[in-house]
Amino acid sequence: MVIYMVKKIKPEYNIPLHLYREGELLEGYDFFGAHFTRENSTDGVIFRVWAPRAKSVSVVGDFNNWDRGKNTMEQLETTGVWEAFVPSLKQYDTYKYSIEGAAGMVKLKADPYGFHMETRPNTASKLYDISGYRWKDKEWQKKLEGFNSYRSPMNIYEVHLNSWKKERGGDELFSYMELASNLIPYVKKMGYTHIEMMPIAEFPYDGSWGYQGIGYFAPTSRYGTPHDFMEFVDYCHCHNIGVILDWVPAHFPKDAAGLYEFDGECCYEYSDPLKKEHHNWGTCIFDWGKGEIQSFLISNAYYWIKEYHIDGLRVDAVASMLYLDYDRKEWRPNNSGGNENVEAIAFLKKLNANLFKAFPNLLMIAEESTAWPMVTKPADVGGLGFNYKWNMGWMNDMLSYMSMSPEYRHNFHGMLTFSFHYAFSENYILPISHDEVVHGKCSMLDKMSGPREKRFDSLRTFLLYMIGHPGKKLMFMGQEFAQFKEWNYETSLDWGVLEYEEHKVMHGFVQKLNTFYLESKELWENESDWSGFSWIVPDDNSNSVIIFRRIASKSENKPDAEPDELIVVANFLPKEHREYTFGVPYAGNYEEVFSTDDKLFGGSGLINKNLTAVPEPNLMHGQNYALTVKLAPMSAFFLKPLRNKKKAETSTNKVAK
Repeated sequence: MVIYMVKKIKPEYNIPLHLYREGELLEGYDFFGAHFTRENSTDGVIFRVWAPRAKSVSVVGDFNNWDRGKNTMEQLETTGVWEAFVPSLKQYDTYKYSIEGAAGMVKLKADPYGFHMETRPNTASKLYDISGYRWKDKEWQKKLEGFNSYRSPMNIYEVHLNSWKKERGGDELFSYMELASNLIPYVKKMGYTHIEMMPIAEFPYDGSWGYQGIGYFAPTSRYGTPHDFMEFVDYCHCHNIGVILDWVPAHFPKDAAGLYEFDGECCYEYSDPLKKEHHNWGTCIFDWGKGEIQSFLISNAYYWIKEYHIDGLRVDAVASMLYLDYDRKEWRPNNSGGNENVEAIAFLKKLNANLFKAFPNLLMIAEESTAWPMVTKPADVGGLGFNYKWNMGWMNDMLSYMSMSPEYRHNFHGMLTFSFHYAFSENYILPISHDEVVHGKCSMLDKMSGPREKRFDSLRTFLLYMIGHPGKKLMFMGQEFAQFKEWNYETSLDWGVLEYEEHKVMHGFVQKLNTFYLESKELWENESDWSGFSWIVPDDNSNSVIIFRRIASKSENKPDAEPDELIVVANFLPKEHREYTFGVPYAGNYEEVFSTDDKLFGGSGLINKNLTAVPEPNLMHGQNYALTVKLAPMSAFFLKPLRNKKKAETSTNKVAK
């Protein structure tokens, strides 16, 4: 039997322990976990872990033959925090906590605050000193100080590191820096501004894609060490690519080495049986009402941002946190009789308020699939405090619409236009994520209706419409070259399809469309309210045509001048219009500056030239002038009003004819 003693709390522990209990310990990873130190002239490691209901706790590892009787821990009075100093340990030594529960059962647990872990299928923590990396991204950090993401382009490439590309096409994975040297030049060339990585906090099961992690503070060892991951992020920044991490504070798995019943009882999870589990996911739910859990999760978010220079967190499954009845047949209302989880709401507000106070230019992105109000409004005015939200409604409507046979689309025109009604109610990102191209949902190309040879036209039309729609952009890897097969996490993307002309052409189209987006301030400078958008044709459901304006901000140097703008014209039927007339705001010439129907992109080459608006005395679509264009079947294009100015030389934006 292991006998432990209660240890008196050192004075310097009082503040971190108090903040920990109150949910305010922002850098809990500096206190908890395993840290190299020196005590009484002896080098070693100090271990601290929270296990409030444990009878005894020991540190075990290769260094003591996993004998729980050799390095027992002492509890810091009645705090539930256990501590032990173990001498003569070294970097990469493996360890776990041997925890005896109140009922006498002993479990081996990985360190919740551990910085490094064994590579799957092994689950032990590994000693690692994360200090000492010399960052080279000063220019990036300086740029962020004056960065306003709301008035800047944001085009995100979502990537699953395991399956983006395998070493030499086999099963072997790239290292972090091999990934960086291959992935980042590609992302840069393709015109993306950020990468978003599916979770990289250590997870044993590849099939969870990282969403069931057990090493919240340990970047996965599949690709290298914590310093290797720092170098990966550094490389991204030095090449002007931002880094967003998927982060999972909503639930955790029941892996034996993980947080599940950590001290023999419900510790990190709710004890209430109606709140503690997502039965359909097989996972447990954090008890966000506990100060210790708040400190754990907030300090974890803080850790990735401060220690790894991460630019943003995409918070997974926010909807599941907000509702007590989310995916449940049986649930208990809150004290007010509602279905809102008040502890989760308070936690999210606290999380965001603390993070934005420390990191004002952070991206905090909610994956929230309901109509919960004010997700991207500050917590002090009643919002959840995020600054971006995935527009899941837009995504669902548009994917349903594009998969629909064209002859029925006139009855479902609202799917095409409804998102514009609420486009400025939140700060949105338009996501085409991994969830939409897996588990029988098909690739983006295969979602398009019609024969295969026509699906490329549909996909180009959808993508231009997406770029023209208000909101930042996100696209999952492989869709940029129209991978025909749906995503499989076990294999590399199907890069071989680029040997075929259609896919090669689509790849080039996406690159040029992304570049056009980056260079066109009309598409991103002014998308926080209606001043950046105006309808021209919202209601031509019989032809499935929509036309709208995207408008840049007014110039501070020329306040009386009309701001730059683009007109987005989209025809969602395989029907040609030799003459289609609509109202426009200005007299004079208009130039078609980018078209999905350009022959360069596999289109028919029906390009509009020499366009001139004429006066319309009776108004058309509320405009004083009218313009007549040709609409190719299933196509979309951008028009730019020249406003009677001398026609400029062909810009880099203009597609070569």
